Amino acid sequence: MSRLEDQTAIVTGGASGIGKAICHRFAREGAEVALLDIDVDAAEQTVQSIEEEGGTVSFFECDLRDGDRVHETVTAVEETFGALDILINNAGIAHVGTVEETTEEDLDRLYAVNVKGVYHCLQAGVEAMTESGGGSIVNIASVASTLGIPERFAYSMTKGAVLTMTYSVACDYVDQGIRCNAVSPARIHTPFVDGFLEENYPERTEEMFEQLSQTQPIGRMGEPEEVAGLCCYLCSEEAGFITGSNMPIDGGFVTLKD
Repeated sequence: MSRLEDQTAIVTGGASGIGKAICHRFAREGAEVALLDIDVDAAEQTVQSIEEEGGTVSFFECDLRDGDRVHETVTAVEETFGALDILINNAGIAHVGTVEETTEEDLDRLYAVNVKGVYHCLQAGVEAMTESGGGSIVNIASVASTLGIPERFAYSMTKGAVLTMTYSVACDYVDQGIRCNAVSPARIHTPFVDGFLEENYPERTEEMFEQLSQTQPIGRMGEPEEVAGLCCYLCSEEAGFITGSNMPIDGGFVTLKD
């Protein structure tokens, strides 16, 4: 596999879950992967596992809430691997609660990472790509970007912003050779899901896992590797005619759910 041969790719939140799967897939496809995260231990483990597979990857510790730090990191990535070709805005945090149950602190915390963090990466990434002649950006949005999900007030707000930022960047930079698309997953089976169930339903984890799985019409949760495959396609030459799109990967959640 060499869809992304010699491409420089930044993946935010690449230490675990969907981001980890994207880093592994991109490295197998020939990309030089810059893994951005704040979880040093998990990131180093991911780097080691990719290198054991023969992939090229480097870890850059970066707090996406800090705009100056993000710009410095993008510059460091270019100095390490060369011009930036791919940016995957995957990093994000979750919150459960209605508008009444969401504190101002909760809202600010999610906004800082899920919205402002993506903004910082888009700004630095677009600047780098316009200077080098173009590239591909994929923002990880959510089915919550377009549908009402119970008790996800703050999370849905941030993912709606991710989707509209995608459309805006695609519109503004199509003439500069930059493609920008969103991927919108439904529930994906990650360590976050397992941790959530253990914390909130310690006596009913299997039952609740099955219940959450069945909310997708296809009858299961998605796998991180499936999201990684879609991101790989969108960043490859095969998707050269795709920009400004929102690509659901949801087991039929949006179109088939009653």
